Amino acid sequence: MTDHTSTDTRDTELAAQYEAYPYPERNPQDEAKRLLIGSPSHLREIDYWVFGAQRSRSQPLRALIAGCGTGDGAIMLATQMARAGRPGEVVCVDRSRHALSIAQARAKVRDLNNIRFVEGSLTELSTLGLGLFDYIDCCGVLHHLPDPDSALAGLEAALAPDGGMGLMVYAPYGRTGVYMLQEALEELAPFEEQPATRLEMAKRVMRHLPATAWLRQNGNFGDHLSGGDAGLYDLLLNPRDRAYTIGAFLDLLDGAGLKASCLMEPARYDPALFLPDPKVRARIAQLPAREQAIVAESLTGNMATHVAYVVRKGTSITRPDASSFDAVPVMREIPGIELAKQMRPDHTLPFAFGTLVVPIPLPPQARGLLPLIDGERTIGDLAAILATRGVPENKFRTVWQETFQTLERLNRVLLLPPA
Repeated sequence: MTDHTSTDTRDTELAAQYEAYPYPERNPQDEAKRLLIGSPSHLREIDYWVFGAQRSRSQPLRALIAGCGTGDGAIMLATQMARAGRPGEVVCVDRSRHALSIAQARAKVRDLNNIRFVEGSLTELSTLGLGLFDYIDCCGVLHHLPDPDSALAGLEAALAPDGGMGLMVYAPYGRTGVYMLQEALEELAPFEEQPATRLEMAKRVMRHLPATAWLRQNGNFGDHLSGGDAGLYDLLLNPRDRAYTIGAFLDLLDGAGLKASCLMEPARYDPALFLPDPKVRARIAQLPAREQAIVAESLTGNMATHVAYVVRKGTSITRPDASSFDAVPVMREIPGIELAKQMRPDHTLPFAFGTLVVPIPLPPQARGLLPLIDGERTIGDLAAILATRGVPENKFRTVWQETFQTLERLNRVLLLPPA
């Protein structure tokens, strides 16, 4: 795996990389055609997993995108806030002027006036005078820094009371093959060479990559391998690229005084989901959540990243009672009618955890229940509609509880915060 000790030269090389090949490669004009959606920093996820669906939607949200790159997370969050009429501001910090210019152009196409851009290093955040933030996004950045622990501590210091973060770091097992090629290219395309020269050599290697190379067997990198020069460079030539097992990631959080409020998706870290043997599941049930997550990562082998929403240790997140008839469920993104269409005749929902597809059992009534969830109807409203279809209240409560608990863990159905 790539050496992490020579911090000064590698950091200089990293800065040169992102100036030459801002990542991910984006065309601002594409903003007129689509909005890229992902995690972390989806507004409904922030509402639910960071603030427990308790923070009023009328309360301004001050968000920092720490290391925004070409702007995927920033554009998504600012657009979602604007569309929902949510007050607040998205502040984007990156040290690459080239990357920032692309993010700015994307924001201009969307005519976003709730977003602002600051050229600077997140490792020197305290010198930028930006104040405190309710929410901080640091996606795909920590694993490239000379001192991730110090950088995360700096982000924690910029967090407002009761605030939270959305983080993403690389994970090792799902990146099998990447670090082997990085080591080979470190010899064939040394870091001291110009980025264009290194990229040209990497392309030559990739054209003749042996059939036995582990990267050929790994289906996790379509976005990098089809992502133009920037994608290929970031995957194979990045001068500093470390990966964290889930245990190491949780330790990183702990060292900064933070804890995960949600690993994304929660069900992904439950090995019982894909180990149906009763004796194995009984043993899994005896394990603490951390150890269950470690087992899940080790057995699936395809986690290329870890995404988490985090809060300060000692913070207690009490979410609304999902059985309350006053609560309002909301689809995270996919409309309920579309999710219902994906259900198989055996009432299972095929769900993809990366390259692993697992059949998730749901109550048969979920097929008719999901299309009713529109972000406005209360759970009581849903019960009343199903009552007209012959589902009594006691049966509805059982069906709803199973449906919500299952789809919440898949990050598909959440609860709406108060207006």
